[in-house]
Amino acid sequence: MNEIMDKVRETDDLLLLIEQHKKEIWEWKQKESKWLEDRVLLDGTKKLVDKLSEELTRMKKRAQEAEGENTIIKGIGNNSPEMKALQAKVNELEGTLSGAQDINDNHQRYNGKLQTELIETKEDNKRLALQIEDIKMNQMRKSGM
Repeated sequence: MNEIMDKVRETDDLLLLIEQHKKEIWEWKQKESKWLEDRVLLDGTKKLVDKLSEELTRMKKRAQEAEGENTIIKGIGNNSPEMKALQAKVNELEGTLSGAQDINDNHQRYNGKLQTELIETKEDNKRLALQIEDIKMNQMRKSGM
């Protein structure tokens, strides 16, 4: 009977070991699944970083080229005959504008004086109209009307 009990214990021990082994296998499969998921994510991220790095390098090169071209254009543009002619035209137009502003100021002052005279003339006309009306009324009274 001891022998049977030993066999039962061995069988129970084996079943226990098998169950533990199954749990460990399941845990390892879970870990492997997570590792594979992380690996896919890592690969995708790496591709994105590589692509963005290439784009950044390309954009830096374009920016440097544009800065170089801008420097050349500024250097040539400011000293070119066309630019000098345009600067001379700007100076000429600024002088013309200054003269026009002076004329405008003078016209505004003159217009203000004329406006004052017009108001005074209107007031004089009103007074004269009243005087004429008074004279007519006085003549009509003298004539008996």
